[in-house]
Amino acid sequence: MRLAAVAAVMALAGLAAPQALAAEAHGLPGSEMSLLWAIPFAGILLCIAGGPLFFPHAWEHHYGKIAAFWAALVIVPLVLAYGLPAATEAVLHAMLLEYMSFIILLFGLFTIAGGILVSGNLCGTPLVNSALLLIGALMASVVGTTGASMIMIRPVLRANDDRRHNVHVVVFFIFLVSNIGGSLTPLGDPPLFLGFLRGVDFFWTTTHLLPETLFVGGLVLGLFFVLDSVLYRREGGLPKIVDPTPDSRVRLRGLVNLPLLAGVIAAILMSGMWKPGGGITIAGVTVEWQNLARDVIILALAFVSLAVSSKEYRAANGFNWGPILEVAKLFAAIFICIVPVIAILRAGLGGAFAPLVALVTGADGAPNDLAYFWLTGALSSFLDNAPTYLVFFEMAGGDPQALMTTLSSTLIAISAGAVFMGANTYIGNAPNFMVYAIARGAGVAMPSFFGYMLWSGAVLVPVFALASLVFFL
Repeated sequence: MRLAAVAAVMALAGLAAPQALAAEAHGLPGSEMSLLWAIPFAGILLCIAGGPLFFPHAWEHHYGKIAAFWAALVIVPLVLAYGLPAATEAVLHAMLLEYMSFIILLFGLFTIAGGILVSGNLCGTPLVNSALLLIGALMASVVGTTGASMIMIRPVLRANDDRRHNVHVVVFFIFLVSNIGGSLTPLGDPPLFLGFLRGVDFFWTTTHLLPETLFVGGLVLGLFFVLDSVLYRREGGLPKIVDPTPDSRVRLRGLVNLPLLAGVIAAILMSGMWKPGGGITIAGVTVEWQNLARDVIILALAFVSLAVSSKEYRAANGFNWGPILEVAKLFAAIFICIVPVIAILRAGLGGAFAPLVALVTGADGAPNDLAYFWLTGALSSFLDNAPTYLVFFEMAGGDPQALMTTLSSTLIAISAGAVFMGANTYIGNAPNFMVYAIARGAGVAMPSFFGYMLWSGAVLVPVFALASLVFFL
């Protein structure tokens, strides 16, 4: 690994002449940067995708070091090529203005949702299961796909622990609750919050993605009901399984956390409407007062939740800090590694990503929404959907005002592709693998990585193809 690091540093440092590599006033000179700058970004995403599958033991114990390695392969060459001030400003811009708010929101939602417990049990009939999936999907846009998955997966597992056929219930749970349901607000899924941080209005997502979400979510839920009904009828003639969790009254516990969730939403809305001007400037990067206030409020609400929530409820939810620590470390590296990629994308057809830009651009220069939907979705299926969203957001021009108005169909395609198609694999969105692990621990014979893709290929891909014909042609 040391030899690889030295080689990469030398290669990237030699991309341009010393004088020509001075950074531009408003950022890195993306038009002059080679595709070699994208190697660390591709490397960390591939490690995130393949590490838990191909070298799980090493990944579990050393993912932080691996992430730091890829981040160093960006920072060191940036300093060598453009100087310490320009490199510092570029990295701090990503970390202070995007990463900090991103991880604080995830931490807040993760912590507060972890104190909410759905206790009791219902019988997992097709109608009950469909209702549980619908509730979880609606909840996902309020508490995030991670929060909704944490709250709802155990009630769903308990409801179906006496069913002979229950694998499909968890698979569709991942489709609907861990992904599609989070498409209506920036709280729902990390890609949409990154869009909010870039200037997309909070309720723009709600109003503009509602038809696509209803169409895709409705079709997937309808397919689930049909499949579950068939399997439920088949079980009728088979010997019954003793229910390990008999039916009991369902209760929502930890209600003290609901006003705290409302406080998170209020803080985000406040940061979008209150513009006092000014802020705290660090090494040329200004964190505006409204954003600083939002992040402080969310942190405070999370710590209040820890203080007032029942430890018993958190234990019943299997709450621990492992998932959020992993996300924090990995995304710190991702946000650093994406810095040169964003700079190249901003150069458009004048940059090294010109072939990719041309692929999503029509002959008349207008964006190809169908290509944006499928390319964003394809990459979101195997890489993390948050950085994938950022890549295509920038590829479409990166101007939030234009993307919300004249290019709104393109932003819809990018947003839908990133959120919906994160469900195509276990690694497309963070909650997917978490739900997989919880279900396996509960005794559900979950499909393998490629077995799950057979499910998504049979169910989701045809639905996405229909959505393409209806919305993006």
